[in-house]
Amino acid sequence: MTKAPYEGLTILGQHAPPPQNPSAAKLERIPNPVTQKGYLVRLTCPEFTSLCPLTGQPDFAHLVIDYIPEAWLVESKSFKLLLGSYRNHGAFHEHCTLDIASQLVTLLSPVWLRIGAYWYPRGGIPIDVFWQTGTQPDGVWVPPQDVPMYRGRG
Repeated sequence: MTKAPYEGLTILGQHAPPPQNPSAAKLERIPNPVTQKGYLVRLTCPEFTSLCPLTGQPDFAHLVIDYIPEAWLVESKSFKLLLGSYRNHGAFHEHCTLDIASQLVTLLSPVWLRIGAYWYPRGGIPIDVFWQTGTQPDGVWVPPQDVPMYRGRG
């Protein structure tokens, strides 16, 4: 494989210190090598963390992001660093979830994207956040996210 499509990458193959916050993170993309086929990419982060913006207490989520690429794929190392940048960042569940989705949509211009953020409860209440760019396209297998809803002891 030629290096030409990857010459603009600044993170992959380099030492990349963790960004201090999401605005300091640099999300990168690579060309989709299979544009003639519709297929789904699933990104799963079962240990996502951020901070409550008011109390500073940690919040934990299981993220599942599905997208159907067009011309671009997200470069995974930059994606991991982006997610890690939320670790010490104060933001509500909804903001974290929609910010990650928005950054991916802006960078990739995918055919379709959905995010499911399954937040673990604090104070006894789980807050799950779901968003997608539009109607799921026909012709591409999109498996269910299958992350169980929080049920407590029951």
